Amino acid sequence: MDSLDQQILAELTADGRATYATIGGVVGLSAPAVKRRVDRLLDDGVIDHFTAVVDPAALGWGIEALIDVYCQGRIAPADLRSAWEPIPEIVQASTVAGSADAVLRVRARDVAHLEETLENIRDSADIERTESTIVLSRLIERG
Repeated sequence: MDSLDQQILAELTADGRATYATIGGVVGLSAPAVKRRVDRLLDDGVIDHFTAVVDPAALGWGIEALIDVYCQGRIAPADLRSAWEPIPEIVQASTVAGSADAVLRVRARDVAHLEETLENIRDSADIERTESTIVLSRLIERG
């Protein structure tokens, strides 16, 4: 991957709907050259997929929380994934180093919905306890 690929990725990250001609104008390549590079980045797995980013608040999911999960004993990451995949409010789940075993990013309509989601999380696996932090504002988010 060279500097032109990095510039193309930066343009696509900023605007995934930008045309190859628009991107080419910024990076100094023709539209077909940009398309070839994007196709190669897709084939190489650098670009995983294209998607629309929807504002959850616009859909009524105005609460975001970070949940530290503490498991009882040892639980395999695959078992946690299986337990949490059916819970649609969990938008991201990661195992972590430190005192918690995992951190979840959760979306909910309101505090009552968040509380219900927390109960579902606690019941989904061998969870000792959780600690929740409600996000007030997101200052930086990078793809």
